[in-house]
Amino acid sequence: MKEICAVRMMAKTIKYLLIVTWLSACGQPAPAPPPAEKSNNEETVEKPLRLGAERTEVYLPLLEGKSVGIVANQTSVVGNTHLVDTLLALGIAVKSVFAPEHGFRGNASAGAKISDSKDPKTGLPIVSLYGSNYKPMPKMLAGLDVVIFDIQDVGTRFYTYISTMSYMMEACFENDVSLMILDRPNPNGHYIDGPVLEKEFSSFIGLHEVPVVHGMTVAEYAKMVFGEAWLKNHVRGTMTVIPMENYDRKKAYHLPIPPSPNLPSQTAIYLYPSLCFFEGTEVSEGRGTDKPFQQFGYPKMENGNTSFTPKSIDGVAKYPKLENKKCNGIDLSSIPLDSLRNMQQVNLEWLISTYQDYPEKDKFFKSDFFDKLAGSSELRKQIIAGKSAEEIRATWQKDLEEFKLIQEKYLLYP
Repeated sequence: MKEICAVRMMAKTIKYLLIVTWLSACGQPAPAPPPAEKSNNEETVEKPLRLGAERTEVYLPLLEGKSVGIVANQTSVVGNTHLVDTLLALGIAVKSVFAPEHGFRGNASAGAKISDSKDPKTGLPIVSLYGSNYKPMPKMLAGLDVVIFDIQDVGTRFYTYISTMSYMMEACFENDVSLMILDRPNPNGHYIDGPVLEKEFSSFIGLHEVPVVHGMTVAEYAKMVFGEAWLKNHVRGTMTVIPMENYDRKKAYHLPIPPSPNLPSQTAIYLYPSLCFFEGTEVSEGRGTDKPFQQFGYPKMENGNTSFTPKSIDGVAKYPKLENKKCNGIDLSSIPLDSLRNMQQVNLEWLISTYQDYPEKDKFFKSDFFDKLAGSSELRKQIIAGKSAEEIRATWQKDLEEFKLIQEKYLLYP
């Protein structure tokens, strides 16, 4: 009997590790394209990327003489200087800062409510958009002429910065304040995938009827929200987009600053669209460890290649799932970045296999939260019904094609 159990355990372990090996094998980088033709015997030089925030010559004239608010966090930098400090040094009348989830300096845990405060460096008031309200109240915008949005996103529907942007857009338009979007790259902008949200499942972790991975920069997404009239009461207003220069969504872009405490690396950013689904289950997604969104597991997992114990970490993970409980799990952190990037799809195998092996299947899903992450109840029902990843993915395709027709209207880059 012991021998049989050992064989079964080894088989399960192999099943999981084969998935990891498959990723490394199938995701090899594509051959480099042939060099561009040279004219007049001149070398072709690739032009450097310029972020929207770096194009001060374009947007500073639009801010002169205006009272300005800024939606910003630790990623809002111009070179090595925070955008707020840059604008103040240039004489722009910055009056207030609006802070999204994780706070102005990006040191608050996911889901932790943030209070209004004052920035110790500049003395500016910081208005929380992740505390008692997600949408600014009219009094918070009083006296402002324009609000700037400049935050690094990661290109997924359930990453809340685009929800903050949408609510700010709505509030600005309702109160006759203009909005300016300074664009930044989408590190997951090279593909589109995942189930499209159904309207009745709209929430702060998914406001609009878009797929999990939407393939757009924040400025493109803002143009879509504006153009498709997705705001409350179809409110309209003035919005200015400052696009990047020399950005190509097909080229890899590694974020120089972590966009939030639990996405500390490019590996985590690439794995996030797939592993975030575990947040709606009883399985740890690695919060409270040194590899958030790079490993997953639970105490009774009978297979895997690692073990970890989630702990509370100030500013990173407050009371993480399965806190202080040793978990057996799967460590994905060693998968090459090129393999993860070239996967170009949401990986369902990890979620399906874990559900199949979970000893108490009726307790696996936190149904309400999982359905909000997925954008409907369909994915959860499909997994329970034993559908394969291929069968599930096939049900997304019609909605994805319809979304692409909408998305294409608002793209700014190749």
